[in-house]
Amino acid sequence: MPKAASARKFNGAMTKDLLGFDIGGTKCAVILGHADGDGIVIAKRIAFPTPAGPTAALARMESAAKELLDQSGARPHAIGISCGGPLDSRRGLIFSPPNLPGWDHVPVTDYLSKAFGLPAFLQNDANACAYAEWKWGAGKGVSSMVFLTFGTGLGAGFILDGRLYSGINDLAGEVGHIRLAEDGPVGYGKAGSFEGFCSGAGMVQLARRQGLEARDARQIFEAASANNPAALQVVETTGHYLGRGLAMVVDLLNPELIVIGSIFVRQRDQLWPIAEKVLRAEALPRSLDACRVVPAALGEQIGDYAALSIATLNV
Repeated sequence: MPKAASARKFNGAMTKDLLGFDIGGTKCAVILGHADGDGIVIAKRIAFPTPAGPTAALARMESAAKELLDQSGARPHAIGISCGGPLDSRRGLIFSPPNLPGWDHVPVTDYLSKAFGLPAFLQNDANACAYAEWKWGAGKGVSSMVFLTFGTGLGAGFILDGRLYSGINDLAGEVGHIRLAEDGPVGYGKAGSFEGFCSGAGMVQLARRQGLEARDARQIFEAASANNPAALQVVETTGHYLGRGLAMVVDLLNPELIVIGSIFVRQRDQLWPIAEKVLRAEALPRSLDACRVVPAALGEQIGDYAALSIATLNV
């Protein structure tokens, strides 16, 4: 059990130790960070394949966190937990996410709070990424921001008027579920959805429709760079619907900034010229003039930062 938390100096500034848990379907990570209000330093982390079932997974997370604290002597102020939905952030419950079978009504905040004697807070992973990018990344200093995950799937998190907005039951930001065409790749169980067109899994479906075998988006973009006609068509289609989806977000929320992660960060040069052309044709000009679209700044460690950021929401 850690000692009572207190502020301390780190690199000359007063900091707070924070403990983060990033829960995923294939892996989990436990992260120790030092936050000084304006920035964050990831001090240590332990990652491991997600054990089958919540009992084994929570026990492994607890032991990994205690190992980190024993090694560092840190005294955390709070715990942040990032996990895919559905979930109830207010009650700290996880409700059977598709990638976590058996996690039904799991009281994750109660478990970790009791294990460490600390306040613990839960948030949807897309919301957590949005909050981290707003607090420490590309969105720092803006009052209104949308974050799009654009990875294996497509989710979103909203910062509206300087606050994280998660909706009445943590389902705000599910833009990937919106249908953009009557026919198209399936995402969120819906053909032609925003996620179907603008996600790694959706791009693989698009490639197969073009007769191109690809395991992931990376292979599609590599083939497009080599001028493969089928791959170029996939990138064109994804870019087109990315622009259309962005126009919907711009017109609906009038944000100051849209931050896009994962695939967009790595492949912006191929996607953005296509998406921007459609976005400019579709969005309200005054809304678009007030909005910038940028790649995420926190890189491959965004999941770590996301978990830690949720620990700062209430401390």
